[in-house]
Amino acid sequence: MNFLLLAAGLNFAAAAAHVGIIFGGPAWYRFFGAGERFAQLSEQGHPWPALVTAGIALVLTTWGVYCLALAGVITPLPAMSWVVLGIALVYALRALPTLLLAPWVPAFRTPFMIWSSLICGSFAVAHGLGLWQLS
Repeated sequence: MNFLLLAAGLNFAAAAAHVGIIFGGPAWYRFFGAGERFAQLSEQGHPWPALVTAGIALVLTTWGVYCLALAGVITPLPAMSWVVLGIALVYALRALPTLLLAPWVPAFRTPFMIWSSLICGSFAVAHGLGLWQLS
């Protein structure tokens, strides 16, 4: 299995989910754990939730492109290995505090925090294994 292609697919799937949230509106912001404030702003037609969510989708798409480039599927990009390592670290830094501190920090024990941390942790592993395959 080529883990860089898996990592690219995971990034693209996460980006697509964020675009879906924009179109899904307030109920989707609530379901995916964006918070009540974002859901209420979306209900009021405020552009901020959509702009933030679109920004996240753009970053995730860029990360997917970097994984494809490092896998040799598309034209090489600058500092590919370092960027993908940075992506893996961002995902790990999102996952680990919640997973490690959940027994002691009640705010980290919500279903959203646990599931999103497990997802981000698995994304970190996929990126890390992709880098490992290249060595």
